[in-house]
Amino acid sequence: MNVHGKHYRTIWLKEDDPRVVQIIDQSILPFKFEILDLTTVDQVAHAIKAMLVRGAGLIGATAGYGMYIAALNAPRDSREVFLVSLRAAGEQLKATRPTAINLAWAVERTLAAVEGVQDIEAMIDLALHTATAIADEDADYCRRIGEHGVSLIEEISQRKGGKPVNVLTHCNAGWLAFVDYGTATAPIYAAHDKGIPVHVWVDETRPRNQGARLTAWELGQHGVPFDIIADNVGGHLMQHGLVDLVITGTDRTTYTGDVANKIGTYLKALAANDNGVPFYVALPSSTFDWETRDGVHGTPIEERDATEVIYMDGVHDGEVVTVRITPEGATAKNYGFDVTPARLVTGLITERGICAATEEGVLGLYPEKRK
Repeated sequence: MNVHGKHYRTIWLKEDDPRVVQIIDQSILPFKFEILDLTTVDQVAHAIKAMLVRGAGLIGATAGYGMYIAALNAPRDSREVFLVSLRAAGEQLKATRPTAINLAWAVERTLAAVEGVQDIEAMIDLALHTATAIADEDADYCRRIGEHGVSLIEEISQRKGGKPVNVLTHCNAGWLAFVDYGTATAPIYAAHDKGIPVHVWVDETRPRNQGARLTAWELGQHGVPFDIIADNVGGHLMQHGLVDLVITGTDRTTYTGDVANKIGTYLKALAANDNGVPFYVALPSSTFDWETRDGVHGTPIEERDATEVIYMDGVHDGEVVTVRITPEGATAKNYGFDVTPARLVTGLITERGICAATEEGVLGLYPEKRK
């Protein structure tokens, strides 16, 4: 992704100090563009919990680099003491965002890589190698999701005689949610780069407004035409034929096709189903939950602080300010995710191709996961 003409990933090692992990502070975008240094596990955990970094793929990559930082800082009295510290760091990181499955996946992948090694320095090197591999795979898989998903936009474009294809998104499943390219946005960027006219309806995505703040900023940086809409406008647009395709991301999808994503996704899927609008979900294989069959009842749903609903950030006289938008003393509930049943999902766009949101469809692409 380019920012003001310069290419960035969302997470990387500091050029002159590989003991420092650098991130873009997404909590202040699009008002400010700032890069933060992470050097401790506590800082990494805070970055994930406070959503300085967010999105399934980036959370996983951040957890991978967090385990590398944990290895750098772990006591070296003995191999056993080192591993105890590393496992404790992993539990701390996993507790930050329970719904996003990439987080636990990245922690467990790192632990599995190092636990068979005897030498502590070799463990540290392997933790770094694993973190780098997780980040590189995430970027590559998202690029491939774009290559597969662009065919959906191309087909609609041909059917419309070259008129702009209207894609509706929810939350931010773009470059900022992954290491590069994004998932839901990858086909959009690929279409735009191929010269296919495309327009994006950007759900604002209350309460943190990741659509209005992040997806809109991303699309603007890439030159893709878009309009921001209030979350409850999507159904109206679909009723009147103004949406050709819905593409969302996901924080956890079961191998049976149930999709956990940012709160409000389920409502978009219901509206799409009622109006015959294709509803696709884009995800890398690291976001599949290979153990849970019933995602509606088996997915842990994060409940975040009520202040995210009660207050809102914005810019006033050039300064970022927080304002209360509710009556004084009002309480709120803030569920972060909902689950869209597989029956409402037209298909899943993965790095291996597009499949039906069914057990057979998913396992057809990933036969090695058959039990």
